[in-house]
Amino acid sequence: MAAHGGSEGVQRDAEVSDLGGEPAQGVCFLAAGAVFFDDSAQVGVAVEGGSAESGAGRDVIEGENQSFERPFGHADPGDMFAWAGATASWPNRTDPGGSRGLDDYFTRDFARNIGAEIMGRNKFGPQRGPWRDHEWEGWWGDEPPFHTPVFVVTHHERPSFALSDTTFHFVDGDPATVLERAREAAHGKDVRLGGGATIIRQFLDADLVDTLHVAVSEVELGAGSRLWDSPEELDDRFDHEVVPSSSGVTHHLFWQR
Repeated sequence: MAAHGGSEGVQRDAEVSDLGGEPAQGVCFLAAGAVFFDDSAQVGVAVEGGSAESGAGRDVIEGENQSFERPFGHADPGDMFAWAGATASWPNRTDPGGSRGLDDYFTRDFARNIGAEIMGRNKFGPQRGPWRDHEWEGWWGDEPPFHTPVFVVTHHERPSFALSDTTFHFVDGDPATVLERAREAAHGKDVRLGGGATIIRQFLDADLVDTLHVAVSEVELGAGSRLWDSPEELDDRFDHEVVPSSSGVTHHLFWQR
């Protein structure tokens, strides 16, 4: 797993929007997004300008104005995740059928060999600052979809708790320290970096991400939390392949050199 942190380490509890008024490509996170440390990463994004194939414009993971009612802010997750929701392997599918092929492969592969997840506080909930109470236990109800230990990176720690087979830990540390704890909990399996954009950038900057999958959808968000200005920013450190899908999504695959 890899990410470059710099002298200040992880910038935690950042605001959801860091784009100002410029257009941004929406980043669609499969199951709210992921980076795997097998270290590898898997992320979905939407297009804010330009095209998915060219990578022009900026790729954005979440919209602005996150709230309890809208975990992705003004972005519609139904639009951002439509490519994954149409596949036969989508875990929330209630009817038979669904597409096969490249999109289905990535959807099916999302949870394979994952032993722990790291996420930013904004993915866990919309609160900012010290916890006013501990009643909030995430967006996912009594059966969170992770089925592993989850490490929530935050300046404001709180006691760990378990829901079904998922245990949430709240940690304040630099990327390398948080990754070390997650690897211990993963017991030899991969660690997934679940987002949002700020946390993913911090681990990328700390050179801790081994592999990365970004799915870019043609969904214009206008503003939001930015993953990058262009995917080519990573080409000096990663081998990078671009694979378009018949669904209209473009998959960007990165392997650290």
